[in-house]
Formats: sequence, structure tokens, C-alpha cells
Amino acid sequence: MKNYILLCLIIVNVFSFNSYAQQSKINAADKKYNSYAYVDAIKTYEKVAAKGYKSEDMFKKLGNAYYFNSDFQGAAKWYDELFAMNSNVEPEYYYRYAQALKSTGNLDKANRFLEEFNNKSKNDTRAKLYKNESNYLDQIKANSGRYKIEDAGINSKYSDYGSFVYNNKIYFASARDTGNFSQRRHTWTGEHFTNIYDAAIDSETGSSSKVNKFKSAINTKFHEASPVFTKDGQTVYFARNNYLDGKKGKNEEKITLIKIYSARLENNKWTKITALPFNSDNYSAAHPALSPDEKTLYFASDMPGTAGQSDLYKVSINADGSYGTPVNLGNTINTEGKETFPYVTNENEIYFSSDGHPGLGGLDVFVGNIENDGAISNIQNIGADVNSPKDDFAYIIDTASRKGYFSSNKDGGQGSDDIYKFLETKRLKCIQELSGVVTDATTGVILPDTKVTLFDNQMTPKNSVITNDSGVYTLPVECGKSYNVRAEKPEYSTKEIAVTIASTTGKTTLPIALEKSSCKVTVGDDLGKCFGIKMIYFDLDKSNIRSEAALDLEKILVVLTDYPTMKLDIRSHTDSRASFKYNEALSDRRAKSTIQWLIKNGVAPNRLTGKGYGETQLVNKCSDDVPCTEAEHQENRRSEFIITAL
Repeated sequence: MKNYILLCLIIVNVFSFNSYAQQSKINAADKKYNSYAYVDAIKTYEKVAAKGYKSEDMFKKLGNAYYFNSDFQGAAKWYDELFAMNSNVEPEYYYRYAQALKSTGNLDKANRFLEEFNNKSKNDTRAKLYKNESNYLDQIKANSGRYKIEDAGINSKYSDYGSFVYNNKIYFASARDTGNFSQRRHTWTGEHFTNIYDAAIDSETGSSSKVNKFKSAINTKFHEASPVFTKDGQTVYFARNNYLDGKKGKNEEKITLIKIYSARLENNKWTKITALPFNSDNYSAAHPALSPDEKTLYFASDMPGTAGQSDLYKVSINADGSYGTPVNLGNTINTEGKETFPYVTNENEIYFSSDGHPGLGGLDVFVGNIENDGAISNIQNIGADVNSPKDDFAYIIDTASRKGYFSSNKDGGQGSDDIYKFLETKRLKCIQELSGVVTDATTGVILPDTKVTLFDNQMTPKNSVITNDSGVYTLPVECGKSYNVRAEKPEYSTKEIAVTIASTTGKTTLPIALEKSSCKVTVGDDLGKCFGIKMIYFDLDKSNIRSEAALDLEKILVVLTDYPTMKLDIRSHTDSRASFKYNEALSDRRAKSTIQWLIKNGVAPNRLTGKGYGETQLVNKCSDDVPCTEAEHQENRRSEFIITAL
């Protein structure tokens, strides 16, 4: 794409040249190159090259100037000249040349240079990804064929990109020339500076009407892009050159970088335009994206701590309107290349563009899962429908309709960048429907209003539903994964069933039959026997409560809540293996750990006592040196919940 807002820091070294006759022209071109005036620098460099002048430094800069403007054919031409002069250049040029070759369709040669890059940069994340995902083209092929794509109907012959949909309007950045007098061009790209535009979207057809310039103080004589509105429409975040209240900020090299701003809607006018506090004159921040709960802002930046040309970050938005400290999303998503244009869905997915993860060339769109701890996992290229050998980016999607937009400078467009609309016809993530009827195990009567909870294989709760009037529950699940399903209803014994979902789309049926609660207990009885609890599980030689144990302890917790005067004596037992003293101490720690779990979850301490008995109360012959099976030893490893008061 034309790099209006895309972040990249270029560090160059100026070398002396052998040809004195070309020195002044080269110096002039270097000055333009170092100030990011790539279009003008290219013109001068190519005039010098046309006269037969050759320089490794000049070929690097020519290749880079085309590369940073996403003209990969031009980049490939001059990187080819560079490698003809010297095949032992910095590893980064092997990667850029490979990316340029991909974009021109020369995949075999591109892969050879990627292999060389891997050999020279084994610690580079991109090299590791290439090595670990050497079959990435097969993966991309498998993820393709899932979209119906059309021109969005709002494009011009200039660059149009970075869309956001709000209130039946699409907002986007455009370099189209709408000035009547002053027509300012950006020396990086040779196009006009971008402003924000909008167009109404027909709710029936999805087509867009006449494009209008966003009439607001948000638009200035510099670049604006990537608007993101809050759900109430009262706040907008956007990216702009470092320019506010008529003042232009510059870094130490006198370059104006990018900042993220916010604005408030008051009396139908956008006011209080403010640079967010984590911005700086000395680095860029761009492409804001809000989490569905609007408590987190994601963005791209090259701030200190960035691994590559730009990384993805997140920052908390506090209840009082202040902001936390930006957090880098980590090296599972960020590479030494460029990660940019994040978009977060209500399905805990993050879409983004990258030229560091294995792709088809230029920027490709990827998707990853956002885990509960914020880590990004399972990153995948979304396929060749959206992605191309050119730059593909700024992907957004409505998860309900599976409709959305993305931007690309792929062949066949109207301008340098164009916006495309799409319909995702097949999910990348294989989703199944897990459903069934909950009934009485004895009578077969359906049981409405039963709580059914889905747990993953680590016993982390994922979803919960209540059966309808027909006793039916339905839960979305991922193909190929294992789950535990728990059904709970008053007067019935809670039941858990393990289920593994097939690896293809479809439906999985899991009926659940519940037994009537027939367990009547009194003082001296073992409450655990009512629920078939033979032991509380701990990791080997440890006293930490495991997830399987927590599931059983929740059953005890429910009874203690229902019977507030009940008291328990918790007894932990081991088998005879290991020493007597060790078993006694371990079982005692486990009993106390069980008590602490119940106290932590709301049970009064005076209702609980407990002790570890080690191997002193074996229930079979398996004492020291007596040969026994594992199952026989298991009988002795048990937990008891003896009722001492009701």
C-alpha cells in the first residue's frame, strides 16, 4: 500500500561514491530519500543509474524507495541489481528481495532467498516462522475459497483505504483531490494528503451512495486516517500527522510522525481534539481499534520496545477516561517486520496485517485468537481470496452477518489502494453445534430449565445455557476439540460428560439423562459418596488443587450453601508407597488445601475441620512390600467429607 500512515523507520548509511561527476545528484537524491521523499529520490537515482553509474548503496535505496511505496516490481528490479553487485549484504535485504519476488510471482526464487535469510538470521522471528511453517503456501491454499469479494463502490483513482462502519455509514481515508485551489502532495507517495470521507450504506443491498468529505475540524491539511467510533457515537479515535491547533510537531530529525487523537461530539460538532497521552514526537502511533467492551484500545506503533518496523500494542481505557501504559502484544504476533491495522471482534479474535508472517507477498491479513490472559495464539493467514501478492490490509468484519471490508493495492483496482467489500461464506475456524435433550434418567421426562455448562479440557468454563421448554440445549464448539459438559438441576444429581468434537463442520448430539437425588445423609456419613467423589486430585507430590478437583469441590460447595448448618471433617488418605512420615505430611497438606479452597469460596472456617491420615487407614491389603495393582493402590488414595453436624 502507499505508506501514508504505515510505520517504518529507515536507518541508512551514506557512503562515498566513486563517480565525482554524479556526486551532487547523488547527494541531492540522498537528501530526498532521508526525508522520505521517495518519489523524487527515485527520479534522481534512476537518472544517474541510466547513465551507467552503479553503487551498492544507491541500489539499496532505490529498492527501498520502491519497497516502502509497495511497488514490488520496481523493488525487485533494483534489489536484483544490488545482489548482482554483492550477494553478501545485510540479511534484511534478503527478506525484502524475497517479499518483492513473491509479489512479482517468482515464488521459487523468493523461497530460495527466504532460505538464505533463515540461514543468516536464525534468531529473527520471521526466519523462525518461515522454518516452522515451510508449508505455508499449502496452509494458505486450505484457507482460501471462503469469500465473495466486490469493489466497495467508493473508490477513486487515488488511494482509498482503512474503512470503519458506523450507523449505516462507511468512513475511510482517501487521497482523492477535492481541493479547489491548493493541492498539496506528499513527497513519500506523490499523491495528495489523505482526509477522512464517508458514504451512506444501503442496509438492503450493501451498496454505497455518493462519497462526501467528512465535514469536521478532524480533517486538516495533513494526513488523517483510521477513524474508529464508540458505540454511542460520542467519541472518535483517529490517526493524524503530528499536527494540532495549527502547530506541527517534529522528531529530532525534523520529521513529522503520526499520533492517535480522540475527539468528542458536542452539539453535532467534533470538538476537544486531543492527542492521546502515550503519543510522542519521537515515534509514531496509528491505526486505533477498540475492543468490543471499549475498555481497551489496540494500535500499531514503533515506540521503544518495538521488535520490528511497527508492532501491535494495547492500552487500557480507564473508567475516568485516563489511559494505562501501552503493552506490546508479544512475539507470537509481532515480528521484525511490520504488523499493523489491528481489528478486534466479539469472538476474541484479532485480525491484523503483517509482512513478517509467511504470506503471499507484501502485507497479508492474518487472524489470531485472544486468550483469557491476553496472549495471542493460533495465528493463521486468512487465505488467497483477500490476500494477494500485493498489500492487503485494514480488514474489518461484522461477526453476525460475516460481511466486512478490506483494503488492497492488488491488481485490477481503480487506484493505488482500493476498498473491497466481502461476504465470508465459510468460517476459517471450524465451528460445530453441540446440542441435546436433558431428561430424567428413570422416566424419560424432559427437563427444562436445566443449566448446561461447557468446559474445555482444562476445565475452564467456556459457555453456559439453560435448556428450553423442550429440554434442549445448544452450544457452539470448535471442531476437533475435547470438552466436558456439566448438567445441573435442583433435586437431580449433577452430571459431567466428556465429549470430543469431530474435525469437520456439522452437528454433534449429546443427550444427557439425570438421576434423581436419592442420597440422604446424616451425621457420620461421607458426603463425597453422594457424588461419587473418591479422591480430590492433586499434581504428583503436590497439594495444589487441580481443575478436576475444583469441579468436584464445587459439588460439596453447593451442598454446604444449601445446608448452612452442616459441618464437615475433611480427611485425606494416601497409599502405602513412599515413607510413612512423607505420606502423613503430604496428606495433611492436601486436607488443609481442600479446606482453604472451600473457605476461599465462601464457607465459614468454623464449619470445617480436617486432617491427613497418610497410610494409616488403608482399605485393603496393600501395605508396605505387599504386591498390588495400580487400581488397588488407587482405592487407598481417597478423600472423605464426613458430616459432623447438620
